[in-house]
Amino acid sequence: MPIKSVKVKRGLAGLGLFALEDITKGDLIIEYIGNILNKEESDAAKANMYLFEVNRNKTIDGSVRWNMARYINHSCDGNAESEIRKGRVYVKAIKDIKSGDEISYDYGEMFYREYIAPKGCRCSAKKHLYLK
Repeated sequence: MPIKSVKVKRGLAGLGLFALEDITKGDLIIEYIGNILNKEESDAAKANMYLFEVNRNKTIDGSVRWNMARYINHSCDGNAESEIRKGRVYVKAIKDIKSGDEISYDYGEMFYREYIAPKGCRCSAKKHLYLK
């Protein structure tokens, strides 16, 4: 259940998540939800790009369509970030976000190098992270 009003529509890289209201820096936007996997299950599902490791024994498989947070695209200069609170994953605004803006965050260097860099980063940032 989104905390802020958001909508899935065409974005930077296919479908994206967009704000339907102004969001203030520091606000929680949405929770990253899905089926909970233990270590063995997450190790077996490594090809799944929607895995979010909460700790070494708990991973969220966010590939389910009812997880609207899965539609948040990567950006080297995102306006949000993920935050783990009491074993749950939330997406929080790190900048003010205007109604109609796409919500995005940095997926991290490992994900970037494995999945984004081989296809080329399609975010609109002026400076791309992790490039040498």
